[in-house]
Amino acid sequence: MKELIELIAKALVDHPDQVRVTEQVKDNTIVYQLSVAPDDMGKVIGKQGRVAKALRTVVGSAAVKEDKRVVVEIV
Repeated sequence: MKELIELIAKALVDHPDQVRVTEQVKDNTIVYQLSVAPDDMGKVIGKQGRVAKALRTVVGSAAVKEDKRVVVEIV
């Protein structure tokens, strides 16, 4: 799952070397924190948050197979 988030984020940004994804496990929930370069933040979030919402939807769909709840935070 972490690799999927990195792959999508690196395709969106101008500075793919600054993409970082950290993972925290809490009970039945996995929290992924995505951080990018400050000038790439708008590209990851998108207009009215559409890109971020799409990223969360794709990751959520992939998480159904693992029977876990997944949260993606952009920091």
